[in-house]
Order: sequence, then structure tokens, then C-alpha cells
Amino acid sequence: MTSHTPADTFPRQYARTLRYTVGAPRSFSVAPDGSRVVFLRSGSGRDRANLLWTLDTATGEERVAADPAALLGGGGEDLSPAEKARRERSREGSAGIVGYALDASGALAAFALSGRLFTADLGTGATAELPAEGPLLDPRPAPDGAHVAYANAAGELRLTRTDGGGDRVLAEPDGPNVTWGQAEFIAQEEMDRDRGFWWSPDSDRLLVERADDSPVRRWWIADPANPDREPAEVAYPAAGGANAEVGLWLLDLYGGRTEVVWDREAYPYLGRVHWSKGGVPLLLVQTRDQRGQRILGLDTATGTTEVLHEEKDGAWLELFQGAPAWTPDGKLVRISDEGGVRALVIGDRAVTGADLHVRSVVAVTEREVFFSAAGGAEETDPEPGWIGVGRISHDGTRLGWESANGRPFTSVTSAVHGGGITVRATAEPDLPGTLVTVARDLPEGLAVDDVATIASYAETPAITARPVFRFAGERRIPSAVFLPTGYDRERDGLLPVLMDPYGGPHGQRVLQAHNPHLNSQWFADQGFAVVVADGRGTPGRGPAWEKSIAFDFAGATLDDQVEALRALAEEFPLDLDRVAVRGWSYGGYLSALAVLRRPDVFHAAVAGAPVTDWELYDTHYTERYLGDPAERPEVYAANSLSGYAAGLERPLMIIHGLADDNVVAAHTLRLSSALLAAGRPHTVLPLSGVTHMTPQAVVADTLLPHLSYFFTRPRGLSPPSHTRFRRRVPLRGYPPAGMTSVMPKARRRTLPPPPARAGL
Repeated sequence: MTSHTPADTFPRQYARTLRYTVGAPRSFSVAPDGSRVVFLRSGSGRDRANLLWTLDTATGEERVAADPAALLGGGGEDLSPAEKARRERSREGSAGIVGYALDASGALAAFALSGRLFTADLGTGATAELPAEGPLLDPRPAPDGAHVAYANAAGELRLTRTDGGGDRVLAEPDGPNVTWGQAEFIAQEEMDRDRGFWWSPDSDRLLVERADDSPVRRWWIADPANPDREPAEVAYPAAGGANAEVGLWLLDLYGGRTEVVWDREAYPYLGRVHWSKGGVPLLLVQTRDQRGQRILGLDTATGTTEVLHEEKDGAWLELFQGAPAWTPDGKLVRISDEGGVRALVIGDRAVTGADLHVRSVVAVTEREVFFSAAGGAEETDPEPGWIGVGRISHDGTRLGWESANGRPFTSVTSAVHGGGITVRATAEPDLPGTLVTVARDLPEGLAVDDVATIASYAETPAITARPVFRFAGERRIPSAVFLPTGYDRERDGLLPVLMDPYGGPHGQRVLQAHNPHLNSQWFADQGFAVVVADGRGTPGRGPAWEKSIAFDFAGATLDDQVEALRALAEEFPLDLDRVAVRGWSYGGYLSALAVLRRPDVFHAAVAGAPVTDWELYDTHYTERYLGDPAERPEVYAANSLSGYAAGLERPLMIIHGLADDNVVAAHTLRLSSALLAAGRPHTVLPLSGVTHMTPQAVVADTLLPHLSYFFTRPRGLSPPSHTRFRRRVPLRGYPPAGMTSVMPKARRRTLPPPPARAGL
């Protein structure tokens, strides 16, 4: 890690480094023979442009395989609107080479750069630009390395030879809104599927998605700060509305095509595709309500499919990375919620139990399956937030854990595996960043021998996070508490509280890691006791925990924030008369909901990019949890915010990026209109040109101090004036004239000191 610039404030550094990801290694792959590791990393903690790197596992030597500056001749990148949208869907904020794909040998890499097609020979170090009709998306070499297939902004799927011998179209749009080889909006945004084509293991055919978004309602995203610009047209599948029509075709390299047939009327969602040597191609398809799904086997000669496994659930069924898949000897690998336990299933046997909550399949080898997991419903761990990578034999009799620091149950680890080599990336609460090590399997099996450490060039954060982890209340809600640096209980007394949740599906905040908690620690250093609580609906605690929010966002998620707050106040110095809440996206929804429905508990809120009307959010996400709005209008009314507008009696700031095409600005405008009609004062902060992930450094830099000021002056949440630990950040133009306190004065209460623990 590199040190930060002394002039940096934390908010500025945090924004400039993209949350300290710039310069950190990422996107690892391992050659099947174990000879090399391939990854992305920029040249420093200040350079967002990723280079393609290799590491020789025999020597530990790192080498640059492709440098975008050299390939573009020092020129800047020119991204197509389609590529910008793709990066927004994947929350990609870096530059340079942001993705790559390898052939079967791991010797050839293909990648897009500024809409052009490049390859790198990872053995010789030679790079080449191939002929291509760009701007292109998602190039992928054939397993034999002879061709590269790619999609482009014109909706085509094309094929080019890696020897430079020619480029030709394989499939072209047969309608104005048709694309070939690209994942549709819903797949990218909600299914965690960004691929639209898959090579056969023999390199002679491809499975290709055809998507037609003609039925999808059109929305227009305007830029009010630049009225001379045309609004951007977005095909947005809002809840209850039409989705894109998605099909799958088998294409050979010479123009032949066969349509893949399944009951698309009953199972319209194409969730996963897997094609390996272990068996026939696998498709996972889901019903519109996501309560039923099928794993289908594909007959590549006829295009017909056979049901290999069917699953139903009264709430919904999740999709998982890496599953379904085949073992090399033909056993089906999947993740199942059957029996109320999220288990890894190999063949017809669940090989994990209720003490684990399986999250994804990482790799499948001849002897083992690597998987990501956390503590399950019956875990006995004293602290929450660990995520580990296990490796289990096919018969379930041998289980081991991968970790770069040797402590898998007090850290967060991800991994990739291939050719007897495992790359392990481990974060832990006491150290900034992530430690990445490369390990080789030993002949006796599960044990590993370290080969190398992959360096990180990421900057060292300007502050140190000090999370204290707890299971809070009777429900054992995973929580983390942050106190100001230098806090002294006897001198400083009780502290105003800032709840800092995401609190919803697919958003775990309580993690045994350091960097994810830096924002919370910064707010603590402004004089707050900050509480992060992952209540019901958040991932990692078992299917029943996640699915208890079915048809009721507004109940369980808010109730658990209240329970965690009150339970933690019995141990920590939390002043329950001064409680604020802030969040973004679902966390923004939860924050606004808190002051609207529970003003007795929450005294001020900042809601960033909140979903306020669930009929304005997309089909796959919203209908999974709340059902069809035409069938359950009362559910949508009860879980949307405008109906509670008349109850606002606490300060509320709503922030929204006007270029957001995920949670569109109409959410904030509708809530603001309802509040205005009800005569309820509130603040709206529009961010011109900003999307859902607020990538602009200058905006992100100023937001944190802006929010700190909103909470502390003059709303009655300020800590005592003598608190020496506060690190106030000046904000020009504040305080505005005429603002007066709307919060009750703090009342001191005396609580016994908490037990001595690290971090307090």
C-alpha cells in the first residue's frame, strides 16, 4: 500500500481512490496448468487505469501483459453509451482494462479498450489489435484460441480470427430493438449475469442470447442543468410492466442456427447458463414471480431441453454465482434452500448443513468443490460478519478453508482456483486493504503451500476504522458499533447516534473487514456513535432470515433497526434522545421510512437515492419481494413512502442524482411533492449529471461533510463542545443564515461503563 497525500482529507481521498480500490489487484484468473495467475491492477493508488498483469507461479515474478496507455498511444478512452451503461450496471468506476477473458489454455487474453478489440499473448508478452466492428462489448476467445466472439453497440454478435485473418457477423438484429450476445437490463442489474453468449468446449458453436426490448416501456432521463441536450431514452421494465423478450440460440461458426426451446411463457427469466465438458449445457430458468425454477439440460442436436431438477419456494428462489455446474465426472452441482438451509448439493446429496450459509460456487475440480459461505442459522461464532471459502470433497467427508491470513472465521475471503493454484484475497478488521496470496495444493490434498503475495498499490486510508462487532437483541442482529477516535466515556458521556444501514436484500454491511467501515468511522470521528445493523432481509444468515421480509419491506427491516439500536444502548454510550439515520439506495428508503414511521426513535434522516414508490422500480427485484402490483396493490401502497408523507415531523434531506437510470429521480420528486402537499418542510439536494453510484470525485468529496453538517448543526445532534476527538471538515457557505434547531436538547443519562473490549 502507498501512503496518502498529507493535504488529503478523508472524504477527498475516499472519493479520489474509488473507496481505496484504485491500485488494488482484482479480477483474478488461473491458467488451467497452474503456470500463471492473471489479474488487473493500476500502476498506483492515484491512477484509475487498470493494466493487465501476470504472475509466474514458479518464480513469483509479476509482469505487465497489456498497458492501455501504450495500446492507445497515450490517447484517452472513448466509451460508447452502451459501454457506459454496462459499467453503471456493474458499478464499475475504474478505467483502462476493466475486464478480460481467457482461452482454455490460459495463454490468450482478449479485452476491449475504448471500444476496440485487443489480445495479449500471455506467454510471449505480445499484444495485438484485431479487426472488429466497434464499439464492441465483452470479447471472449474460443477455448482453442482461434477466434474471438464479441457483441457490439449495433446489436450484432461478430467473430474475428485471432491471426487477424478476418471479421464477420454471426447474428445481426432482425428488429429495431433487438440485440444478440448481450445480457438484457434485468440480467445485468438484478440477476448478476453480465454475459450474453457462451462458447462450446469444442470451440465449434456458441449459445447466444437474443433480446428484444420492444415491449418494455420507454422512460427519458433528462439533464435539467443542460436543457439543450436531448433526454436519454431508457427501456425500463418497471414492476408490473413488460420485460424484454429473451431467447437462446445455438449458432455454429458458419451461419447455422438452432433455437433453444423451453416453456418461456411459464419460465421467462434466463438466470444462468453453464457449458462445460462435464455434461450437456445447463440452463437455469425462473418463473416471473421467482417462486419456481428449473435446471434444464440442452440437447445441442435439436435445441430441445429436459428438466433435470425443479425447485419451488413459497417466498422466492435466489440465483447464485457458479451454480448450476457439472463436476468433471457428471454430477450436478447446485445451491438449494430445500429444508430451510442454504446448502451446497453435489449430485443428490447436500454436503453442507445448517451451520453454514452457502453463497456461491467458486470452482469445481475432479476431487473438490470450492464454495463461498458464512455462518448459517445454527452458527456458534461469537461475532458476525465472516465470509470464508471452503473446499469440500465430492462425498462431503473432507472440508477445509482457504484464507490468506490463516483466520478464516474472523475475516472476509474470496478466491479463485485452477490448475492446483488458489488465489486468496482476505480482508480483516484490523488491517486496511486486502491481502492477496497465491498458494499451491500439496499432493496430500487440502493443505496448501504459499507461492507468492500479489502486491497492492492502493493508498493507505487517512483514518483507521475500529468496528466492534455484536449480535444485538433477541434476534441476534449482526451489528457493528463505531466510537470516535480518542473517546473517553467518563469525560464525553453519551454520544448522539447515527444509524448507518443498507438494511435490505443483497446488501451486507457488517463484515469482518476494515475498508468497508471507513465511512462509518469518519462519521464517528465527527462525534457520533455509529451503528450498522444488518437486520432481516440482509444476506448471510439463512433463508428464513432473508425471506422474512416477503411482502413487507416496511415492517421487518425497520423493526430490526430499532431493536438493534435499543439492545446496543445497554452496552454502548448511545444517547437515544439524539438518533439520526442515513443511507443510500435501499438504505435511503429505510432512512426516510425511519423518520416517517418512527419519529419517536429517529430524529433526523438523510435519504440518498431512495426508492420511494416501488411501482417505479424494476420487475425482477420488486416483484420477487412484493409480488405483482396489479395483484397486490395494498402491498405496494403499504411499502411505499408517499402515503406516510403527512407524518413527517423530523428533519429529512433527500439526495438524488438526476442522471440515475436505476432508481430514477422521479422517486425523490414524487415524495417531495407529497411532503409539500402535506405541508411538511424537507430538504432536497439534486446532483446534476450524477448516476446511482455517484462516481464523480468532487461530488463524493463534498457529500460527507455536507451530511455531517446537516446532522450536527443546528439540529441538536452535536456532541459536547469539549470533545477533542472531533475532526470537523469545513464546508464553505455553512451554516446558512436563519437555520435554527428543531431537535430537543440532549439529556445526560448515566450508564455503567461497558465491559473492556478491544476497540472501545
